[in-house]
Amino acid sequence: MTIKQYILLAQMESTTTSFFPAFIGILYAWYNYNSFRLGFSLLGLLTAVLFHLAVNIRDNYLDYYIADNKNADYAQEMVVGKENIPLKNVKLAYIISGAVALAIGLFLVTQTSLFLLFVGFGGMLIGALYTMGPRPISSTPTGEFFVGLAMGFGIFTAMVYINAFDVIQFDWITIIQIIVASIPTSITVMAISLANNICDLEEDIEDNRFTLPYHIGVDKSLIVYKYFYYAGYTAIILSVVFGTFPRLVALSLLTFPYVLKNIRIFMNKQDKKTTFMTSIINSAVIPVPLIITFFIGAWLDI
Repeated sequence: MTIKQYILLAQMESTTTSFFPAFIGILYAWYNYNSFRLGFSLLGLLTAVLFHLAVNIRDNYLDYYIADNKNADYAQEMVVGKENIPLKNVKLAYIISGAVALAIGLFLVTQTSLFLLFVGFGGMLIGALYTMGPRPISSTPTGEFFVGLAMGFGIFTAMVYINAFDVIQFDWITIIQIIVASIPTSITVMAISLANNICDLEEDIEDNRFTLPYHIGVDKSLIVYKYFYYAGYTAIILSVVFGTFPRLVALSLLTFPYVLKNIRIFMNKQDKKTTFMTSIINSAVIPVPLIITFFIGAWLDI
């Protein structure tokens, strides 16, 4: 397998959904606990990204495997078919990527505590079960919740902990503050997942995947989709009020009108080729200004 084929299989562009909660977690630890460990941060980031890539490759593996078994014409339009990559090589790619992520994660656990094992490997377990087993999480109505839990809360909390494990004290207030702070990136991932499931509803039913839109209908799913974003902006406001985000982060709220416009575009028409991209755009529009204002606010203490 060539590097180009690996990049195509792994869908490198999607790893921003791992980068964003990681960066915010690093900034959170720096601002709230005056603690930053560059080496651990880089290793934690590498773990999150590598495991994300492993899950993506496995998704491509399963999608092609199912399509090929159905003798579907679109199988040859997929990366595996188009690049003519042997399935055994695809399988090897996601196994190696996942194993390296696991090894780095275990090293970080030995340097911190078993709490990281609980958070980090809990997220990895969700990632593995998302596409594995007789009833993958992705084919159930809980898919959005678990993907947000693993990629939003899990990555964010793990990055906070590996930077501040020796000073952070977990009490109910701290736990609530961390949960609230993780919501902005959690909901962007959840919204992408829900938008994808809305667009793929008919195809998913054919493949015996009964996601949230199947159970509550498209109209109610769109309401949930809208309120995901409302919850994200509410969480930003609360974190500024709590003092866990610098006051300057309030400027990131100025992105709300643009995000709202994208929400309305998708609610008017749900199409994978034309309007689904609005959820991808929102997944960057919300965290990027948050990260920039967080960094400047933490640096200048404003």
